[in-house]
Amino acid sequence: MKKAYVAIAIMIALAPLFAWAADKVGYSEPLENAAEETGAGEGESIFSGIFPDYSVPGLNPYISAFITGIIGSVIILAIAFAAKKLSKNGN
Repeated sequence: MKKAYVAIAIMIALAPLFAWAADKVGYSEPLENAAEETGAGEGESIFSGIFPDYSVPGLNPYISAFITGIIGSVIILAIAFAAKKLSKNGN
């Protein structure tokens, strides 16, 4: 279990590096590229999400991506631990 926490901590620490590298190589989302090529424009959204475009308004894009990555990881881990606990209880 401790190895898993170390691996998660390493991934969180490296997240800004991957965001920086994606920017340097000009990475863009494949689904957005396909929508643009087919002429499917952005429709009006009912709910923009907790962090639209994986960002926190007013922050540096790299720091913003780091923060949203941490929050997303914590949410997913909480859901996984809750599911594990519920499955142990037989519910």
